[in-house]
Amino acid sequence: MSEGTDTQGWLVGARRVPSPNFDRRPADCDPDLLVIHCIALPPGRFGGPWIDALFQNRLPPTADPFFAGIAGLRVSAHLLIRRDGELVQYVPLHLRAWHAGASSFQGRSDCNDFSIGIELEGDLETPFAAAQYARLLEVTREIRRRHPRITRERIVGHEHIAPGRKRDPGPLFDWRRYLDHL
Repeated sequence: MSEGTDTQGWLVGARRVPSPNFDRRPADCDPDLLVIHCIALPPGRFGGPWIDALFQNRLPPTADPFFAGIAGLRVSAHLLIRRDGELVQYVPLHLRAWHAGASSFQGRSDCNDFSIGIELEGDLETPFAAAQYARLLEVTREIRRRHPRITRERIVGHEHIAPGRKRDPGPLFDWRRYLDHL
């Protein structure tokens, strides 16, 4: 990835797959939280077009039995890092992606308003790939350059802002490996 973002909030070098699932952040609400997630569609399987399809509201409910229950969801993330390190962007960083759902951080609810969401292609049972950590570090540095209020203490997992409801990125995400190299 080349370093930087363009004037429209897209990271240089990311594959752009625009999602319709976004809106504007509240006035005077700049991102100051980074939320790490994981996703595999269908569960336990990596690769394929299904994450892009989900975030673009094109997930065919009959393509896999799991899809029938989620095909109607209207969700997105700003970014996805695939197993091989490929970076995909769905929503410009200055806009609000729909990734956190019912959530709270330090007493402040609706984390989508003030966060950037990064999905890692993965699940709760498979270690994340070295290429993903490398790309995540690169992307985090760029995001923090652009949004300096995102400190190490303001980088969390979905599990931290929606405890009891979400478990990602899960026990196999190596927080120390990630945070120690920022």
